[in-house]
Amino acid sequence: METTRQNKIARLLQKELSEIFLLQTKSMPGVLVSVSAVRISPDLSVARAYLSIFPSEKAEEIIANVNNNMRSIRYELGTRVRHQLRIIPELKFFVDDSLDYIEKIDELLKHPDNDASRQ
Repeated sequence: METTRQNKIARLLQKELSEIFLLQTKSMPGVLVSVSAVRISPDLSVARAYLSIFPSEKAEEIIANVNNNMRSIRYELGTRVRHQLRIIPELKFFVDDSLDYIEKIDELLKHPDNDASRQ
Protein backbone atom coordinates (compact mmCIF):
# COMPACT_ATOMS: atom_id res chain seq x y z
CA MET A 1 0.00 0.00 0.00
CA GLU A 2 1.47 3.29 -1.07
CA THR A 3 1.42 6.27 1.23
CA THR A 4 0.06 9.68 0.30
CA ARG A 5 3.61 11.01 0.01
CA GLN A 6 4.60 8.20 -2.35
CA ASN A 7 1.56 8.92 -4.52
CA LYS A 8 2.29 12.66 -4.65
CA ILE A 9 5.93 12.13 -5.58
CA ALA A 10 4.99 9.48 -8.16
CA ARG A 11 2.53 11.90 -9.81
CA LEU A 12 5.14 14.68 -9.80
CA LEU A 13 7.76 12.39 -11.38
CA GLN A 14 5.26 11.13 -13.96
CA LYS A 15 4.36 14.68 -15.01
CA GLU A 16 7.98 15.83 -15.27
CA LEU A 17 9.21 12.68 -17.04
CA SER A 18 6.34 13.02 -19.54
CA GLU A 19 7.47 16.55 -20.37
CA ILE A 20 11.10 15.43 -20.71
CA PHE A 21 10.15 12.61 -23.12
CA LEU A 22 7.85 14.92 -25.06
CA LEU A 23 10.76 17.30 -25.70
CA GLN A 24 13.17 14.46 -26.56
CA THR A 25 10.83 12.74 -29.02
CA LYS A 26 10.03 15.89 -31.01
CA SER A 27 13.08 15.11 -33.14
CA MET A 28 11.73 11.59 -33.85
CA PRO A 29 8.71 11.89 -36.16
CA GLY A 30 6.18 9.08 -35.85
CA VAL A 31 7.26 8.07 -32.35
CA LEU A 32 5.19 8.71 -29.24
CA VAL A 33 6.48 8.00 -25.72
CA SER A 34 4.24 8.54 -22.73
CA VAL A 35 4.77 7.73 -19.07
CA SER A 36 1.79 5.58 -18.12
CA ALA A 37 2.74 5.02 -14.46
CA VAL A 38 5.44 5.69 -11.90
CA ARG A 39 5.87 3.54 -8.80
CA ILE A 40 8.19 4.72 -6.06
CA SER A 41 9.78 2.63 -3.31
CA PRO A 42 8.77 3.25 0.33
CA ASP A 43 12.13 4.90 1.09
CA LEU A 44 11.70 7.14 -2.01
CA SER A 45 15.08 6.04 -3.41
CA VAL A 46 13.95 4.10 -6.50
CA ALA A 47 11.31 5.08 -9.04
CA ARG A 48 10.07 2.60 -11.63
CA ALA A 49 8.64 4.37 -14.67
CA TYR A 50 6.47 2.48 -17.15
CA LEU A 51 6.65 3.85 -20.68
CA SER A 52 3.96 3.35 -23.29
CA ILE A 53 5.64 3.52 -26.70
CA PHE A 54 4.02 3.89 -30.09
CA PRO A 55 4.74 2.21 -32.47
CA SER A 56 5.31 -0.82 -30.24
CA GLU A 57 7.82 -2.30 -32.71
CA LYS A 58 10.31 0.36 -31.62
CA ALA A 59 9.75 -0.23 -27.88
CA GLU A 60 12.90 -2.28 -27.21
CA GLU A 61 15.09 0.14 -29.16
CA ILE A 62 13.68 3.18 -27.35
CA ILE A 63 13.92 1.57 -23.89
CA ALA A 64 17.56 0.69 -24.60
CA ASN A 65 18.19 4.30 -25.67
CA VAL A 66 16.45 5.62 -22.55
CA ASN A 67 18.48 3.33 -20.28
CA ASN A 68 21.71 4.43 -21.99
CA ASN A 69 20.80 8.09 -21.34
CA MET A 70 19.49 7.53 -17.82
CA ARG A 71 22.07 9.82 -16.18
CA SER A 72 21.12 12.79 -18.34
CA ILE A 73 17.39 12.10 -17.84
CA ARG A 74 17.88 11.92 -14.05
CA TYR A 75 19.90 15.17 -14.16
CA GLU A 76 17.17 16.90 -16.17
CA LEU A 77 14.54 15.57 -13.75
CA GLY A 78 16.64 16.83 -10.83
CA THR A 79 16.81 20.35 -12.23
CA ARG A 80 13.01 20.36 -12.62
CA VAL A 81 12.08 19.03 -9.16
CA ARG A 82 14.98 20.30 -7.06
CA HIS A 83 12.70 22.57 -5.02
CA GLN A 84 10.20 19.80 -4.27
CA LEU A 85 12.53 16.85 -3.56
CA ARG A 86 15.71 16.67 -1.54
CA ILE A 87 16.94 13.41 -3.08
CA ILE A 88 16.25 12.52 -6.72
CA PRO A 89 15.35 8.81 -6.88
CA GLU A 90 17.23 6.31 -9.01
CA LEU A 91 15.24 5.72 -12.19
CA LYS A 92 14.35 2.39 -13.76
CA PHE A 93 12.40 2.23 -17.01
CA PHE A 94 10.12 -0.54 -18.22
CA VAL A 95 7.88 -1.04 -21.25
CA ASP A 96 4.17 -0.79 -20.46
CA ASP A 97 2.67 -3.27 -22.88
CA SER A 98 -0.86 -3.17 -21.45
CA LEU A 99 -2.20 -1.50 -24.62
CA ASP A 100 -0.79 -4.33 -26.76
CA TYR A 101 -2.36 -6.83 -24.36
CA ILE A 102 -5.76 -5.08 -24.61
CA GLU A 103 -5.47 -5.00 -28.41
CA LYS A 104 -4.72 -8.73 -28.50
CA ILE A 105 -7.75 -9.51 -26.30
CA ASP A 106 -9.97 -7.33 -28.52
CA GLU A 107 -8.67 -9.16 -31.58
CA LEU A 108 -9.41 -12.54 -29.99
CA LEU A 109 -12.93 -11.43 -29.04
CA LYS A 110 -13.68 -10.13 -32.55
CA HIS A 111 -12.78 -13.44 -34.23
CA PRO A 112 -14.88 -16.24 -32.68
CA ASP A 113 -13.34 -18.83 -35.03
CA ASN A 114 -10.06 -18.96 -33.10
CA ASP A 115 -8.80 -22.02 -31.21
CA ALA A 116 -10.13 -20.93 -27.81
CA SER A 117 -13.78 -21.04 -28.94
CA ARG A 118 -13.52 -24.58 -30.33
CA GLN A 119 -12.96 -26.20 -26.95
